[in-house]
Amino acid sequence: MRDKLYLWLFNAFRAMVRRSSPKIYGPIFSILGSVLPFIDRKHAKIAMINLDFAFGDSLSKTEKKKIIKGCYENLLFNLADFVKNQGIDKKELLSKVEFENESIVEDAIKRGEKIVFITAHYGNWELLPLAVAARFGPLTGVGRKLDSKPMNEILKRNREQYDIRVLDKKGAMKGLISDMKEGRMVGLLVDQNTAEKEGVLIEFFGKKARHTPSASLLARRFNAKIIPAFITSEDRIRYKIRFYDPILCEKSEDQQSDILACTQKQADITEKVIREKPSEWFWFHKRWKNQYEEIYEKGLK
Repeated sequence: MRDKLYLWLFNAFRAMVRRSSPKIYGPIFSILGSVLPFIDRKHAKIAMINLDFAFGDSLSKTEKKKIIKGCYENLLFNLADFVKNQGIDKKELLSKVEFENESIVEDAIKRGEKIVFITAHYGNWELLPLAVAARFGPLTGVGRKLDSKPMNEILKRNREQYDIRVLDKKGAMKGLISDMKEGRMVGLLVDQNTAEKEGVLIEFFGKKARHTPSASLLARRFNAKIIPAFITSEDRIRYKIRFYDPILCEKSEDQQSDILACTQKQADITEKVIREKPSEWFWFHKRWKNQYEEIYEKGLK
């Protein structure tokens, strides 16, 4: 029954998007951005807890509420673009994306270097791998299956266009290693909280947080370049993908120190990008839960 409801809602949303334009549904999304915090109270509270924790008094309550509104709007526009990207022609998809510093990727490919892209749930993160694969070649990523089987099939079909391979999160490292040996590029989302045994402790917005070391482990093993890539937009019609200076993982006798230093650099560039435009990050996730679970327990009472 729940699956049927999800499919009905998705199909209704898809019909609305395909029969209209951003000029029509844009104002609707803006209104929903103001309304959803009152409907989706739990996630709105989590977002405020995170913003209070990350920014403290450097941002006013009004500014934080504006960021949360922008987060909801960003999700709605991302879903609309997701609908438009189903079965989209490669040329059409690339026509709405501008690449900045693409020579970083081109030079690495020319030299035959292994590449690990890192990014976050920032901007239109579903469009990012599609555009990178369409422009630069085969890409392997990691994703978590949706609880709804029919909705997961829709998500899977969209994500696996242009020779993209999506591995299930559980046991993904084995597949990533295999694909890197075959010369495929790898892309990882590295901004979410991890379990105690799965992450290393780094500084993120001046607070301790668990961070996945997967990109660091792969880079160290294959002497690969870690290339940060983030996507943003001013009008949510055209998008800019910016590649940042590669992160190189040292290979000394102290592997633990090498991995920690490399992972901290990934957290640093992610924080830098988020600070530039915080309304495009997914603040609804309990990013600091591993070390500061009490802030969520207290804030959600």
